[in-house]
Amino acid sequence: MRTFPREHAARLFLERQHLAGPYRRTLSARALAAVVSDLGGVQLDSINVLERAHYLTLWSRFGPYDKAALDKLIYERRVLIEYWAHAACLVASGDLAAWGRAMADYRRRNKGWSDWLKANGRVLRRVEGEIRERGPLSSSAFARPASQGKAEGWWDWKPSQHALDYLWMSGRLAVHSRRHFQKSYDLASRVLPAFEPMGRAAFLKWHLRKTLGALGAAAEADLSRYMTFPRMEAGERRKALAALLKSGEAVEIGVEGLSGSWFTLVSDLPELEAPPKVSGTTLLCPFDSLLWHRGRAKALFGFDYKIEVYTPAPKRVYGYYTLPILHEGRLVGRLDPKNHRAEKRLEVRAVHFAEKPEAGLLEGTAFALRSLAEFLGAREITVPRGPLRGLV
Repeated sequence: MRTFPREHAARLFLERQHLAGPYRRTLSARALAAVVSDLGGVQLDSINVLERAHYLTLWSRFGPYDKAALDKLIYERRVLIEYWAHAACLVASGDLAAWGRAMADYRRRNKGWSDWLKANGRVLRRVEGEIRERGPLSSSAFARPASQGKAEGWWDWKPSQHALDYLWMSGRLAVHSRRHFQKSYDLASRVLPAFEPMGRAAFLKWHLRKTLGALGAAAEADLSRYMTFPRMEAGERRKALAALLKSGEAVEIGVEGLSGSWFTLVSDLPELEAPPKVSGTTLLCPFDSLLWHRGRAKALFGFDYKIEVYTPAPKRVYGYYTLPILHEGRLVGRLDPKNHRAEKRLEVRAVHFAEKPEAGLLEGTAFALRSLAEFLGAREITVPRGPLRGLV
């Protein structure tokens, strides 16, 4: 079994995450599809203190781009679709046959729905029927008006919301569009291109290859904590991994200073031996795929990260929505920003560097902040007292 330096594994991970050289590409349909397919997915999240998670994740890789142009690529050209990969995500349409298998398996493999479906079959049929007749609808279309009280109307928001979720996850509905981040659903047949779901055995191998490709080199724990959907039995994953090892597509390796079994695709061994150079500075969204498995970020980069939005304010250490600072291939600190949209001002409320910052790190962080401000449409950046003053 060959052993590789930890730095090599970290650099390959950054390259696979399209972060080895941020801002080197221009947003286009082809580039967007390639990046998102390589990542496995781009997470969606409703927190908007700075910008929505998927916009930020793509800014970290593309630099400033036109959000309206991105929305058209997603919701008009269907370069990406919404489905569940790690959490709710944008996934590449080119991977639809694979995700179609997850959709087809959803009812069979999620037995917790059985009792609900028996009790709410009428709601399910009516929700799907309303969308078939009226076109794309959001969950608000199924909410009972307050004036009706509890006694009138057949709609109940919770059952109808569950119906929408079930119909979406099982592939009968698809997300048609979003307005103010609220989803509108339509029949999948009217949104998605025709596809044939991948076979079950092929899907398990595809899922594992996709994960290994996105990570470069993966500890055994990474295989279940990166793309966490669909939830697989440990035995299923081990069987798929054993098949890849037996076929010679994957191989077990060691990573210096890290215990446990690690794996990589054989095709990635040359890059592990001589990983690509990394350069540049960017900031990462808390929901960036580089951070999906926090233990991996700590193991490879020595960076212990926690999203503190769910932590009571008096107990926060770094801030509400801190962005890790990625500089020259290292996670070297974090800052806590806020977007004051009405004032067109980007405020940095706190900056925390892991060690005394040298000039290159300060200049790189200032550059990333200027790029972020441009992306957000902020005309002013304010920073606290400290080494960044005068650089932005």
